[in-house]
Amino acid sequence: MDLIIPSAGLIFWQLFGFLALLFILVKFAWKPMLASLAEREASIDGALKLAEQARNEMANLKAENEKLLQEARLERDVILSKAHEASLKMIEAAKSESSKQGALLIASAKAVIETEKKAALTEVKNQVALLTLEVTEKLLRKKLGDDKAQVELVDQFIKDLKLN
Repeated sequence: MDLIIPSAGLIFWQLFGFLALLFILVKFAWKPMLASLAEREASIDGALKLAEQARNEMANLKAENEKLLQEARLERDVILSKAHEASLKMIEAAKSESSKQGALLIASAKAVIETEKKAALTEVKNQVALLTLEVTEKLLRKKLGDDKAQVELVDQFIKDLKLN
C-alpha cells in the first residue's frame, strides 16, 4: 500500500518542490510571459488599428477617385458639347457662305443672261433695220410706175424671204 498512499515526508517534499518551482516561475517566468503576452496583444491591437486606418484611407481614396472621375466625366461632357456647338456653328457658317456664294453666282449668271439677251435683241433690231433699209433701197431703185411692176417686185421679195 505504500505505492498507493505516499508517506507524509514525500508529500511534504513534493509540495515544497512544487511551491519552490511555482515561486521561481512566478518570479522569473510568469512576469516576462505576461509582459510578452501584453506586448503581443498591444502589437495586434496596433496592427488592427493600422489596418482600420488603412481601410478608412482606402475608402477615402476610393471616394476621392470617384469624385475625380465624376468631375472628369463632367468636364469631358462639357468639352464634347462645346465641340459639338462649335462644329454646328462652323457648318452653319459654311452653309451660309455657300448660299451667299450661290446667290452671287446665280445673280451674276442672270446678269450675263440679261446682257446676252439684250445683245441678241440689239442684233435682231440691227438686222431688221438693215433688211428694212435694203428693201427700201430696192424699192426706191426700181421704178414703181405700174401695178404689174409692183406685184412682180412683191413676189420677188417673197421668194427672197423664203430662201433666207
